[in-house]
Amino acid sequence: MSREILDLAAALASEKNVEPDVVFEALEVALGIAAKKKADREHMDLEVRIHRETGEYHTVRKWLIVEDLDYTYPELEKTIEQIQEEIPGIDIQVGDYYEEEIPNEAFGRQAAQTAKQIILQKIRDAEREQILNDFLATREEIVVGTVKRVERHGIIVEIAPKLDALIKREDCLPRENYRGGDKIRALFLQVEEFNGGRKQVLLSRSSPEFLRKLFEQEVPEIKDGLLEIREVARDAGQRAKIAVLTNDQRIDPQGTCIGVRGSRVNAVSNEIGGERIDVVLWSDDTAQFIINALSPAQVSRIVIDEEKHAVDVIVTEEQLALAIGRGGQNVRLAAELTGWQLNIMTSQEAEARDAAEEAALRELFVSQMGVDEDIANILVAEGFTSVEEVAYVALDELQEIEDFSDEQVNDIRAKARDAVLKAALEAEEKLSHIADDLKNLDGLDDDMLRDLAEANILARDDLAELSVDELIEITGVSKEKAQEVILAARAHWFADDEAANEQAA
Repeated sequence: MSREILDLAAALASEKNVEPDVVFEALEVALGIAAKKKADREHMDLEVRIHRETGEYHTVRKWLIVEDLDYTYPELEKTIEQIQEEIPGIDIQVGDYYEEEIPNEAFGRQAAQTAKQIILQKIRDAEREQILNDFLATREEIVVGTVKRVERHGIIVEIAPKLDALIKREDCLPRENYRGGDKIRALFLQVEEFNGGRKQVLLSRSSPEFLRKLFEQEVPEIKDGLLEIREVARDAGQRAKIAVLTNDQRIDPQGTCIGVRGSRVNAVSNEIGGERIDVVLWSDDTAQFIINALSPAQVSRIVIDEEKHAVDVIVTEEQLALAIGRGGQNVRLAAELTGWQLNIMTSQEAEARDAAEEAALRELFVSQMGVDEDIANILVAEGFTSVEEVAYVALDELQEIEDFSDEQVNDIRAKARDAVLKAALEAEEKLSHIADDLKNLDGLDDDMLRDLAEANILARDDLAELSVDELIEITGVSKEKAQEVILAARAHWFADDEAANEQAA
């Protein structure tokens, strides 16, 4: 029998042009399957091992050594006490395998046929793996293939002989229709491995990177390093924006990417279903970049809030619809391109907001500092935004205001400092009323406690009853921080509920 196995292994290795080890491994699997098919063996952990030189083989049953046998797998496990009772003095640990040799199953025609099928499958798998490796070694970023079929979950594309790729439904462009035999271009994404070791090449036509690579193919100046595409924002199948920068001042980056009579940008657009593409000039000046990104809308002015990483964009009434775009598309893409939160408003809305903020500041100065409206108006006009600024601004800056005499400057500073001191005392007074369960709550710092005290949130349950948005409005913390604090404040509610359920049980 051993000679038959050696002869079969040699014949199959020669016929299928594979290594002898591949054949031996397949024979071991085939013999293992045959051994398991014997009565009362289907649940056993069996393994067949063939000696590569003699062709002799033997079958072993493997037991996993466990600490406690829960009888979930009684035919696969033994406790260490059981094995030591059966074989006194054996050196074995929990987690090891004990092997017990059992009679071999005869190597017959069925086992040989099974081995042949396994070998053929291994050969097919090895061939696919080799084809995939060859593709990965020579692939381009943009892959050109032929549509084999369109399925519900995506498009199957033949990208090399005997090698298929998948464009998932979410990576396709909306309203695109392909039929078998059509040529298609897409961006290589990754090789995804599924259960069982099967590998699948994934492509995309909706990725922003696909748009970037198409421009690199269409515009040789990008490949030569004379131009750069710094940012890409895309609403796949509808509209996109790219921000370009020149490394050679003799080259117009926008005109070069657009091409003569739009030839280059139109070629890219046609490849992605007529998607509209705005080519904008990148700038390291945030204000200018935002203005460029919102084109073709004309921006009147912008106000940047570095702390909130947000920008108020003021446009005329006539430019409002263009700046926002259909369904908010233009401002959304501009925000994605620049990385800033953009708030679009008309000049009238901005003026109304500014007037309201100025009125609130005037009221603040009048109520807290006790100055008249004329002085409050001057402070607002000079750009002061809080009582603290007035209290601690350099004396010479206040003296430079022509409308104020030296006597008025001293009086204003004194009133501002009195107001700040009074507010601090009131804050400390409110803090003294905060309950210990709130003071000791994890995640709260002194600033948050002051904000909560100002809002009359003085106990843990008061905080627990707030929504995330309410806490953000009161303290100005991030959404993640607000969620963390509120969960901590509510933790005792859940603990009380569990205790009550246990008591009831």
